[in-house]
Amino acid sequence: MPVGWRLTISKCCPIPQRYVLAIMGFLAVVNAYAMRVSLSIAITEMVKPSNSSSENNYEDLCAVGKTNSSHNNAVKNPDILYDWDEPTQGWILSAFYWGYLITHLPGGILAAKFGGKYTLGLGILSTGIFTILTPWIVIMTHGNWKWIVALRVVEGLGEGTTYPALNTMLAQWVPVGERSKIGSLVYAGGQIGTIVCNLISGQLITATEDWASVFYLFGGLGIVWFIFFQLLCYSEPKHHPFISDREKQYLEKEIQCVSDKTPPIPWKALASSVPLWALIAAQIGHDWGFYTMVSDLPKYMKEVLRFDVATNGLWNSIPYAAMWIVSISGGWICDWLISHRYMSITVARRFFTAFAAVGPAIFIMAASYAECNTTLAAWMFTTAMGFMGTFYCGMKVNALDLSPNFAGIIMAITNGIGAGAGIITPYLTGALTGEHTVIEWRTVFWISFVIFAVTSVIYSLFGSGEEQWWNNPEKIDKNTTVINLDTKQFQRKEDRKTITSL
Repeated sequence: MPVGWRLTISKCCPIPQRYVLAIMGFLAVVNAYAMRVSLSIAITEMVKPSNSSSENNYEDLCAVGKTNSSHNNAVKNPDILYDWDEPTQGWILSAFYWGYLITHLPGGILAAKFGGKYTLGLGILSTGIFTILTPWIVIMTHGNWKWIVALRVVEGLGEGTTYPALNTMLAQWVPVGERSKIGSLVYAGGQIGTIVCNLISGQLITATEDWASVFYLFGGLGIVWFIFFQLLCYSEPKHHPFISDREKQYLEKEIQCVSDKTPPIPWKALASSVPLWALIAAQIGHDWGFYTMVSDLPKYMKEVLRFDVATNGLWNSIPYAAMWIVSISGGWICDWLISHRYMSITVARRFFTAFAAVGPAIFIMAASYAECNTTLAAWMFTTAMGFMGTFYCGMKVNALDLSPNFAGIIMAITNGIGAGAGIITPYLTGALTGEHTVIEWRTVFWISFVIFAVTSVIYSLFGSGEEQWWNNPEKIDKNTTVINLDTKQFQRKEDRKTITSL
Protein backbone atom coordinates (compact mmCIF):
# COMPACT_ATOMS: atom_id res chain seq x y z
CA MET A 1 0.00 0.00 0.00
CA PRO A 2 1.38 3.46 -0.89
CA VAL A 3 2.70 5.45 2.08
CA GLY A 4 0.33 8.34 1.40
CA TRP A 5 -2.74 6.12 1.50
CA ARG A 6 -1.49 4.42 4.67
CA LEU A 7 -0.98 7.75 6.44
CA THR A 8 -4.41 8.98 5.35
CA ILE A 9 -6.16 5.86 6.64
CA SER A 10 -4.20 5.87 9.93
CA LYS A 11 -5.21 9.50 10.54
CA CYS A 12 -8.87 8.65 9.87
CA CYS A 13 -8.74 5.94 12.54
CA PRO A 14 -8.05 7.66 15.90
CA ILE A 15 -8.29 4.39 17.84
CA PRO A 16 -4.87 2.74 18.34
CA GLN A 17 -4.69 -0.52 16.47
CA ARG A 18 -3.78 -2.51 19.59
CA TYR A 19 -7.18 -1.54 21.00
CA VAL A 20 -8.88 -2.57 17.77
CA LEU A 21 -7.18 -5.95 18.17
CA ALA A 22 -8.29 -6.07 21.82
CA ILE A 23 -11.92 -5.45 20.84
CA MET A 24 -11.84 -8.03 18.05
CA GLY A 25 -10.06 -10.48 20.34
CA PHE A 26 -12.78 -9.88 22.92
CA LEU A 27 -15.46 -10.58 20.30
CA ALA A 28 -13.56 -13.70 19.23
CA VAL A 29 -13.82 -15.11 22.73
CA VAL A 30 -17.47 -13.98 22.97
CA ASN A 31 -18.30 -15.95 19.83
CA ALA A 32 -16.17 -18.92 20.86
CA TYR A 33 -17.94 -19.27 24.19
CA ALA A 34 -21.40 -18.62 22.76
CA MET A 35 -20.92 -21.47 20.28
CA ARG A 36 -19.33 -23.67 22.94
CA VAL A 37 -22.04 -23.31 25.61
CA SER A 38 -25.05 -23.09 23.30
CA LEU A 39 -25.58 -26.81 23.81
CA SER A 40 -25.63 -26.49 27.61
CA ILE A 41 -28.98 -24.66 27.59
CA ALA A 42 -30.30 -26.32 24.44
CA ILE A 43 -29.76 -29.86 25.73
CA THR A 44 -32.19 -29.24 28.59
CA GLU A 45 -34.88 -28.85 25.90
CA MET A 46 -33.61 -31.57 23.56
CA VAL A 47 -34.12 -34.40 26.04
CA LYS A 48 -37.41 -36.16 26.75
CA PRO A 49 -38.59 -35.32 30.27
CA SER A 50 -37.87 -38.04 32.83
CA ASN A 51 -39.34 -38.82 36.21
CA SER A 52 -36.88 -39.40 39.03
CA SER A 53 -37.50 -42.16 41.53
CA SER A 54 -37.09 -39.46 44.19
CA GLU A 55 -39.79 -37.22 42.65
CA ASN A 56 -41.77 -36.88 45.87
CA ASN A 57 -38.85 -36.72 48.29
CA TYR A 58 -38.84 -33.06 49.31
CA GLU A 59 -35.59 -33.37 51.24
CA ASP A 60 -33.63 -34.32 48.15
CA LEU A 61 -35.65 -32.82 45.29
CA CYS A 62 -37.18 -29.34 45.08
CA ALA A 63 -40.59 -30.48 43.90
CA VAL A 64 -42.86 -28.42 46.10
CA GLY A 65 -44.04 -25.18 44.56
CA LYS A 66 -42.26 -25.82 41.23
CA THR A 67 -43.53 -27.01 37.90
CA ASN A 68 -43.06 -30.75 37.49
CA SER A 69 -40.09 -31.49 35.26
CA SER A 70 -42.23 -33.66 33.02
CA HIS A 71 -44.26 -30.64 31.91
CA ASN A 72 -41.91 -27.64 31.86
CA ASN A 73 -40.27 -28.23 28.46
CA ALA A 74 -40.61 -25.30 26.05
CA VAL A 75 -40.23 -27.66 23.07
CA LYS A 76 -43.51 -29.52 22.59
CA ASN A 77 -42.76 -31.42 19.37
CA PRO A 78 -41.92 -34.99 20.46
CA ASP A 79 -40.16 -35.67 17.14
CA ILE A 80 -37.24 -33.43 18.15
CA LEU A 81 -36.93 -34.70 21.72
CA TYR A 82 -34.51 -37.54 22.39
CA ASP A 83 -34.10 -40.25 24.99
CA TRP A 84 -30.63 -39.46 26.35
CA ASP A 85 -29.94 -40.57 29.92
CA GLU A 86 -27.63 -38.62 32.25
CA PRO A 87 -24.37 -40.44 31.34
CA THR A 88 -25.17 -39.99 27.63
CA GLN A 89 -25.73 -36.26 28.15
CA GLY A 90 -22.39 -36.19 29.93
CA TRP A 91 -20.67 -37.73 26.92
CA ILE A 92 -22.33 -35.21 24.58
CA LEU A 93 -21.39 -32.20 26.72
CA SER A 94 -17.80 -33.36 27.24
CA ALA A 95 -17.14 -34.30 23.59
CA PHE A 96 -16.32 -30.71 22.61
CA TYR A 97 -13.32 -30.74 24.92
CA TRP A 98 -11.85 -33.89 23.38
CA GLY A 99 -11.20 -31.97 20.16
CA TYR A 100 -10.47 -28.73 22.02
CA LEU A 101 -7.60 -30.36 23.89
CA ILE A 102 -6.03 -31.91 20.78
CA THR A 103 -5.49 -28.70 18.76
CA HIS A 104 -4.08 -26.51 21.53
CA LEU A 105 -0.41 -27.34 21.02
CA PRO A 106 -0.58 -27.51 17.18
CA GLY A 107 -2.47 -24.21 17.30
CA GLY A 108 0.25 -22.61 19.39
CA ILE A 109 2.99 -23.85 17.06
CA LEU A 110 1.12 -22.71 13.94
CA ALA A 111 0.45 -19.29 15.46
CA ALA A 112 4.13 -18.92 16.39
CA LYS A 113 5.24 -19.76 12.86
CA PHE A 114 2.51 -18.21 10.65
CA GLY A 115 0.95 -15.64 12.99
CA GLY A 116 -2.24 -15.69 15.01
CA LYS A 117 -4.51 -14.01 12.45
CA TYR A 118 -5.30 -17.03 10.31
CA THR A 119 -4.88 -19.61 13.07
CA LEU A 120 -7.49 -17.83 15.19
CA GLY A 121 -9.76 -16.79 12.34
CA LEU A 122 -10.03 -20.15 10.61
CA GLY A 123 -10.62 -21.91 13.93
CA ILE A 124 -13.62 -19.70 14.76
CA LEU A 125 -14.91 -19.95 11.19
CA SER A 126 -14.90 -23.76 11.21
CA THR A 127 -16.67 -23.86 14.57
CA GLY A 128 -19.32 -21.48 13.25
CA ILE A 129 -19.99 -23.65 10.21
CA PHE A 130 -20.33 -26.85 12.24
CA THR A 131 -22.51 -25.10 14.84
CA ILE A 132 -24.97 -24.18 12.08
CA LEU A 133 -24.92 -27.80 10.89
CA THR A 134 -25.71 -29.18 14.37
CA PRO A 135 -29.55 -29.24 14.12
CA TRP A 136 -29.38 -30.90 10.70
CA ILE A 137 -27.04 -33.63 11.99
CA VAL A 138 -29.19 -34.26 15.08
CA ILE A 139 -32.44 -34.50 13.14
CA MET A 140 -31.04 -36.51 10.21
CA THR A 141 -29.56 -39.11 12.58
CA HIS A 142 -32.74 -39.20 14.70
CA GLY A 143 -30.77 -38.11 17.75
CA ASN A 144 -28.02 -40.71 17.45
CA TRP A 145 -25.77 -39.46 20.24
CA LYS A 146 -22.63 -40.93 18.67
CA TRP A 147 -22.98 -38.64 15.65
CA ILE A 148 -23.51 -35.65 17.94
CA VAL A 149 -20.41 -36.57 19.93
CA ALA A 150 -18.40 -36.75 16.70
CA LEU A 151 -19.72 -33.34 15.59
CA ARG A 152 -18.86 -31.72 18.91
CA VAL A 153 -15.33 -33.16 18.73
CA VAL A 154 -14.87 -31.49 15.33
CA GLU A 155 -16.18 -28.19 16.72
CA GLY A 156 -13.68 -28.48 19.56
CA LEU A 157 -10.85 -29.08 17.09
CA GLY A 158 -11.61 -25.72 15.47
CA GLU A 159 -11.91 -23.79 18.70
CA GLY A 160 -8.82 -25.31 20.33
CA THR A 161 -6.58 -22.81 18.51
CA THR A 162 -8.38 -19.78 20.00
CA TYR A 163 -6.38 -19.08 23.15
CA PRO A 164 -2.91 -20.03 21.84
CA ALA A 165 -3.40 -17.84 18.76
CA LEU A 166 -4.78 -14.95 20.81
CA ASN A 167 -1.92 -15.14 23.28
CA THR A 168 0.60 -15.10 20.43
CA MET A 169 -1.01 -11.96 19.01
CA LEU A 170 -1.26 -10.23 22.39
CA ALA A 171 2.43 -10.86 23.03
CA GLN A 172 3.19 -8.93 19.82
CA TRP A 173 0.76 -6.09 20.48
CA VAL A 174 0.35 -5.44 24.22
CA PRO A 175 2.89 -3.47 26.33
CA VAL A 176 3.71 -4.71 29.83
CA GLY A 177 1.81 -1.87 31.50
CA GLU A 178 -1.41 -2.77 29.69
CA ARG A 179 -1.33 -6.56 29.98
CA SER A 180 -3.76 -6.92 32.86
CA LYS A 181 -6.29 -4.47 31.41
CA ILE A 182 -6.23 -5.69 27.83
CA GLY A 183 -5.80 -9.32 28.82
CA SER A 184 -8.78 -9.09 31.19
CA LEU A 185 -10.86 -7.39 28.50
CA VAL A 186 -10.08 -10.00 25.86
CA TYR A 187 -10.47 -13.07 28.05
CA ALA A 188 -13.56 -11.69 29.79
CA GLY A 189 -15.26 -12.27 26.47
CA GLY A 190 -15.86 -15.76 27.82
CA GLN A 191 -18.27 -14.33 30.38
CA ILE A 192 -20.05 -12.08 27.90
CA GLY A 193 -20.39 -14.96 25.45
CA THR A 194 -21.86 -17.15 28.17
CA ILE A 195 -24.19 -14.35 29.35
CA VAL A 196 -25.45 -13.58 25.85
CA CYS A 197 -25.85 -17.24 24.96
CA ASN A 198 -27.69 -18.20 28.15
CA LEU A 199 -29.92 -15.12 28.18
CA ILE A 200 -30.88 -15.23 24.51
CA SER A 201 -31.10 -19.02 24.25
CA GLY A 202 -33.75 -19.37 26.92
CA GLN A 203 -35.92 -16.63 25.40
CA LEU A 204 -35.31 -17.82 21.83
CA ILE A 205 -36.25 -21.44 22.57
CA THR A 206 -39.36 -20.29 24.44
CA ALA A 207 -40.42 -18.01 21.56
CA THR A 208 -39.76 -20.50 18.74
CA GLU A 209 -40.47 -23.72 20.69
CA ASP A 210 -37.46 -25.08 18.84
CA TRP A 211 -33.91 -25.60 20.14
CA ALA A 212 -32.39 -25.44 16.61
CA SER A 213 -32.70 -21.64 16.46
CA VAL A 214 -29.91 -21.28 19.05
CA PHE A 215 -27.35 -23.02 16.84
CA TYR A 216 -28.31 -21.05 13.72
CA LEU A 217 -27.97 -17.71 15.52
CA PHE A 218 -24.62 -18.20 17.22
CA GLY A 219 -23.03 -20.13 14.36
CA GLY A 220 -23.99 -17.31 11.99
CA LEU A 221 -22.52 -14.65 14.30
CA GLY A 222 -19.23 -16.56 14.38
CA ILE A 223 -18.99 -16.41 10.58
CA VAL A 224 -19.77 -12.66 10.55
CA TRP A 225 -17.01 -12.05 13.11
CA PHE A 226 -14.50 -13.92 10.91
CA ILE A 227 -15.12 -11.56 7.98
CA PHE A 228 -14.53 -8.41 10.05
CA PHE A 229 -11.51 -9.88 11.82
CA GLN A 230 -9.75 -10.67 8.56
CA LEU A 231 -10.33 -7.11 7.35
CA LEU A 232 -9.27 -5.28 10.51
CA CYS A 233 -6.55 -7.26 12.31
CA TYR A 234 -2.99 -8.39 11.63
CA SER A 235 -0.64 -10.72 13.48
CA GLU A 236 2.09 -8.14 14.15
CA PRO A 237 2.30 -4.33 14.24
CA LYS A 238 4.95 -4.23 11.51
CA HIS A 239 2.57 -5.94 9.07
CA HIS A 240 -0.43 -3.70 9.79
CA PRO A 241 -1.07 -1.30 6.87
CA PHE A 242 -3.12 1.21 8.91
CA ILE A 243 -1.08 1.55 12.11
CA SER A 244 0.30 5.01 12.82
CA ASP A 245 4.06 5.52 12.93
CA ARG A 246 3.71 6.81 16.48
CA GLU A 247 2.00 3.65 17.72
CA LYS A 248 4.41 1.41 15.82
CA GLN A 249 7.42 3.12 17.35
CA TYR A 250 5.84 2.96 20.80
CA LEU A 251 5.22 -0.78 20.52
CA GLU A 252 8.73 -1.42 19.17
CA LYS A 253 10.12 0.32 22.24
CA GLU A 254 7.79 -1.32 24.78
CA ILE A 255 7.89 -4.89 23.44
CA GLN A 256 11.61 -5.45 22.99
CA CYS A 257 11.61 -8.91 24.61
CA VAL A 258 9.71 -10.44 21.68
CA SER A 259 12.04 -11.88 19.04
CA ASP A 260 11.65 -10.72 15.44
CA LYS A 261 12.42 -14.24 14.25
CA THR A 262 10.65 -17.48 15.10
CA PRO A 263 12.77 -18.81 17.97
CA PRO A 264 13.20 -22.54 18.56
CA ILE A 265 10.99 -23.95 21.29
CA PRO A 266 12.99 -24.93 24.42
CA TRP A 267 10.98 -28.01 25.33
CA LYS A 268 13.39 -29.19 28.04
CA ALA A 269 13.35 -25.79 29.76
CA LEU A 270 9.57 -25.70 29.57
CA ALA A 271 9.24 -29.20 31.03
CA SER A 272 11.51 -28.34 33.98
CA SER A 273 10.07 -24.89 34.72
CA VAL A 274 8.52 -24.78 38.20
CA PRO A 275 6.51 -21.56 37.53
CA LEU A 276 5.05 -23.19 34.42
CA TRP A 277 3.95 -26.28 36.37
CA ALA A 278 2.40 -24.01 39.00
CA LEU A 279 0.55 -22.22 36.20
CA ILE A 280 -0.71 -25.56 34.89
CA ALA A 281 -1.99 -26.45 38.37
CA ALA A 282 -3.86 -23.14 38.64
CA GLN A 283 -5.36 -23.64 35.19
CA ILE A 284 -6.62 -27.11 36.12
CA GLY A 285 -8.25 -25.77 39.28
CA HIS A 286 -9.96 -22.90 37.50
CA ASP A 287 -11.10 -25.00 34.56
CA TRP A 288 -12.53 -27.71 36.79
CA GLY A 289 -14.76 -25.24 38.60
CA PHE A 290 -15.54 -23.14 35.55
CA TYR A 291 -16.47 -26.04 33.28
CA THR A 292 -18.61 -27.55 36.03
CA MET A 293 -20.59 -24.32 36.04
CA VAL A 294 -20.67 -23.76 32.28
CA SER A 295 -21.69 -27.30 31.34
CA ASP A 296 -23.80 -28.36 34.32
CA LEU A 297 -25.29 -25.32 36.06
CA PRO A 298 -28.19 -25.18 33.52
CA LYS A 299 -28.97 -28.81 34.36
CA TYR A 300 -28.83 -28.10 38.11
CA MET A 301 -31.23 -25.20 37.76
CA LYS A 302 -33.69 -27.25 35.75
CA GLU A 303 -33.43 -30.65 37.44
CA VAL A 304 -32.99 -29.53 41.07
CA LEU A 305 -34.28 -25.96 41.32
CA ARG A 306 -36.93 -26.65 38.65
CA PHE A 307 -36.55 -23.47 36.58
CA ASP A 308 -38.21 -23.35 33.16
CA VAL A 309 -35.92 -22.65 30.20
CA ALA A 310 -36.48 -18.85 30.14
CA THR A 311 -35.85 -18.49 33.88
CA ASN A 312 -32.94 -20.92 33.59
CA GLY A 313 -31.33 -18.80 30.89
CA LEU A 314 -31.78 -15.63 32.94
CA TRP A 315 -30.32 -17.01 36.16
CA ASN A 316 -27.50 -18.72 34.29
CA SER A 317 -26.48 -15.40 32.77
CA ILE A 318 -26.34 -13.36 35.99
CA PRO A 319 -23.31 -15.19 37.52
CA TYR A 320 -21.26 -14.52 34.40
CA ALA A 321 -22.29 -10.85 34.41
CA ALA A 322 -20.83 -10.63 37.92
CA MET A 323 -17.70 -12.44 36.76
CA TRP A 324 -17.29 -10.05 33.82
CA ILE A 325 -17.64 -6.92 35.99
CA VAL A 326 -15.08 -8.24 38.47
CA SER A 327 -12.69 -9.33 35.72
CA ILE A 328 -12.65 -5.89 34.06
CA SER A 329 -12.37 -3.94 37.32
CA GLY A 330 -9.84 -6.48 38.63
CA GLY A 331 -7.63 -5.90 35.59
CA TRP A 332 -7.50 -2.15 36.22
CA ILE A 333 -6.87 -2.63 39.95
CA CYS A 334 -4.13 -5.19 39.29
CA ASP A 335 -2.30 -2.90 36.83
CA TRP A 336 -2.66 0.04 39.24
CA LEU A 337 -1.19 -1.97 42.13
CA ILE A 338 1.73 -3.10 39.96
CA SER A 339 2.44 0.29 38.35
CA HIS A 340 2.39 2.05 41.75
CA ARG A 341 4.58 -0.72 43.18
CA TYR A 342 2.18 -1.73 45.91
CA MET A 343 2.59 -5.26 44.60
CA SER A 344 5.21 -6.95 42.48
CA ILE A 345 3.97 -8.78 39.41
CA THR A 346 4.53 -12.12 41.15
CA VAL A 347 2.59 -11.14 44.28
CA ALA A 348 -0.25 -9.69 42.20
CA ARG A 349 -0.58 -12.82 40.06
CA ARG A 350 -0.58 -15.07 43.14
CA PHE A 351 -3.02 -12.90 45.12
CA PHE A 352 -5.63 -12.50 42.39
CA THR A 353 -5.40 -16.18 41.40
CA ALA A 354 -5.95 -17.30 45.00
CA PHE A 355 -8.86 -14.85 45.30
CA ALA A 356 -10.39 -16.42 42.18
CA ALA A 357 -10.17 -19.92 43.67
CA VAL A 358 -11.04 -19.57 47.37
CA GLY A 359 -14.19 -17.48 46.79
CA PRO A 360 -15.80 -19.84 44.26
CA ALA A 361 -14.88 -22.89 46.35
CA ILE A 362 -16.75 -21.51 49.36
CA PHE A 363 -19.82 -20.10 47.64
CA ILE A 364 -20.45 -23.00 45.26
CA MET A 365 -20.59 -25.23 48.32
CA ALA A 366 -22.85 -22.71 50.08
CA ALA A 367 -25.27 -22.84 47.12
CA SER A 368 -25.75 -26.57 47.56
CA TYR A 369 -26.56 -26.09 51.26
CA ALA A 370 -29.19 -23.48 50.33
CA GLU A 371 -31.10 -26.53 49.06
CA CYS A 372 -34.57 -25.49 47.79
CA ASN A 373 -34.24 -21.78 48.55
CA THR A 374 -33.90 -21.00 44.86
CA THR A 375 -33.19 -17.28 45.24
CA LEU A 376 -30.45 -17.82 47.82
CA ALA A 377 -28.90 -20.65 45.78
CA ALA A 378 -28.87 -18.51 42.62
CA TRP A 379 -27.17 -15.61 44.42
CA MET A 380 -24.61 -17.94 45.96
CA PHE A 381 -23.68 -19.13 42.44
CA THR A 382 -23.53 -15.49 41.33
CA THR A 383 -21.17 -14.57 44.16
CA ALA A 384 -18.98 -17.59 43.42
CA MET A 385 -18.58 -16.64 39.78
CA GLY A 386 -17.95 -13.02 40.72
CA PHE A 387 -14.93 -14.07 42.78
CA MET A 388 -13.70 -16.12 39.82
CA GLY A 389 -13.38 -12.94 37.72
CA THR A 390 -9.96 -12.06 39.16
CA PHE A 391 -8.56 -15.21 37.55
CA TYR A 392 -7.94 -13.25 34.33
CA CYS A 393 -5.63 -10.61 35.79
CA GLY A 394 -4.09 -13.35 37.93
CA MET A 395 -2.86 -16.42 36.14
CA LYS A 396 -4.59 -16.07 32.74
CA VAL A 397 -2.15 -13.35 31.61
CA ASN A 398 0.76 -15.02 33.42
CA ALA A 399 2.04 -16.66 30.22
CA LEU A 400 2.82 -13.18 28.87
CA ASP A 401 4.91 -12.53 31.99
CA LEU A 402 6.86 -15.77 31.87
CA SER A 403 7.73 -15.69 28.19
CA PRO A 404 6.39 -13.26 25.56
CA ASN A 405 8.24 -15.23 22.85
CA PHE A 406 6.51 -18.48 23.79
CA ALA A 407 3.23 -17.11 25.16
CA GLY A 408 1.21 -19.02 22.57
CA ILE A 409 2.99 -22.27 23.34
CA ILE A 410 2.54 -21.79 27.09
CA MET A 411 -1.15 -21.03 26.61
CA ALA A 412 -1.46 -24.14 24.45
CA ILE A 413 0.11 -26.27 27.16
CA THR A 414 -1.77 -24.83 30.14
CA ASN A 415 -5.15 -24.34 28.51
CA GLY A 416 -4.87 -27.67 26.71
CA ILE A 417 -4.19 -29.60 29.92
CA GLY A 418 -6.87 -27.61 31.72
CA ALA A 419 -9.34 -28.57 29.00
CA GLY A 420 -9.10 -32.12 30.33
CA ALA A 421 -11.40 -30.89 33.10
CA GLY A 422 -13.98 -30.12 30.44
CA ILE A 423 -13.83 -33.75 29.37
CA ILE A 424 -14.12 -35.17 32.86
CA THR A 425 -16.58 -32.89 34.66
CA PRO A 426 -19.71 -33.30 32.45
CA TYR A 427 -19.47 -37.09 32.41
CA LEU A 428 -18.61 -37.31 36.12
CA THR A 429 -21.52 -35.02 36.97
CA GLY A 430 -23.89 -37.12 34.88
CA ALA A 431 -22.68 -40.30 36.54
CA LEU A 432 -23.09 -38.84 40.05
CA THR A 433 -26.50 -37.16 39.58
CA GLY A 434 -28.72 -39.85 38.11
CA GLU A 435 -31.57 -39.06 40.53
CA HIS A 436 -31.23 -35.24 40.20
CA THR A 437 -31.05 -34.69 43.96
CA VAL A 438 -29.43 -31.96 46.02
CA ILE A 439 -27.40 -34.56 47.91
CA GLU A 440 -25.92 -35.95 44.68
CA TRP A 441 -25.05 -32.49 43.40
CA ARG A 442 -23.45 -31.59 46.73
CA THR A 443 -20.91 -34.34 46.11
CA VAL A 444 -20.09 -32.74 42.74
CA PHE A 445 -19.51 -29.38 44.42
CA TRP A 446 -17.36 -30.85 47.20
CA ILE A 447 -15.06 -32.32 44.56
CA SER A 448 -14.73 -28.86 43.00
CA PHE A 449 -14.00 -27.37 46.44
CA VAL A 450 -11.06 -29.74 47.04
CA ILE A 451 -9.57 -29.18 43.58
CA PHE A 452 -9.87 -25.39 43.92
CA ALA A 453 -8.11 -25.49 47.27
CA VAL A 454 -5.22 -27.77 46.31
CA THR A 455 -4.36 -26.03 43.03
CA SER A 456 -4.59 -22.58 44.66
CA VAL A 457 -2.02 -23.56 47.29
CA ILE A 458 0.36 -24.86 44.61
CA TYR A 459 0.21 -21.66 42.58
CA SER A 460 0.50 -19.44 45.66
CA LEU A 461 3.74 -21.19 46.59
CA PHE A 462 5.40 -21.61 43.20
CA GLY A 463 3.78 -19.19 40.73
CA SER A 464 5.91 -16.37 39.29
CA GLY A 465 5.40 -13.14 37.38
CA GLU A 466 9.02 -12.78 36.28
CA GLU A 467 10.27 -13.28 32.74
CA GLN A 468 11.97 -16.69 32.58
CA TRP A 469 15.53 -17.08 31.35
CA TRP A 470 14.46 -19.36 28.51
CA ASN A 471 12.39 -16.60 26.91
CA ASN A 472 15.60 -15.26 25.34
CA PRO A 473 16.88 -17.74 22.73
CA GLU A 474 20.45 -16.52 23.27
CA LYS A 475 20.34 -17.51 26.94
CA ILE A 476 19.09 -21.05 26.39
CA ASP A 477 21.51 -23.49 27.95
CA LYS A 478 23.76 -25.28 25.53
CA ASN A 479 22.35 -28.62 26.60
CA THR A 480 18.72 -27.60 26.14
CA THR A 481 16.91 -29.57 23.47
CA VAL A 482 14.92 -27.36 21.11
CA ILE A 483 12.78 -27.75 18.02
CA ASN A 484 13.50 -25.36 15.19
CA LEU A 485 10.18 -24.54 13.50
CA ASP A 486 11.89 -23.45 10.30
CA THR A 487 14.04 -26.57 9.75
CA LYS A 488 11.70 -28.90 11.66
CA GLN A 489 14.68 -30.48 13.36
CA PHE A 490 15.74 -31.29 16.91
CA GLN A 491 18.96 -29.47 17.82
CA ARG A 492 21.32 -29.06 20.76
CA LYS A 493 22.91 -25.69 21.31
CA GLU A 494 26.30 -27.16 22.16
CA ASP A 495 27.11 -28.41 18.71
CA ARG A 496 24.22 -27.32 16.46
CA LYS A 497 24.17 -30.82 15.03
CA THR A 498 21.00 -32.29 13.71
CA ILE A 499 20.00 -35.20 15.90
CA THR A 500 16.89 -36.43 14.19
CA SER A 501 14.21 -35.17 11.86
CA LEU A 502 10.58 -34.85 12.92
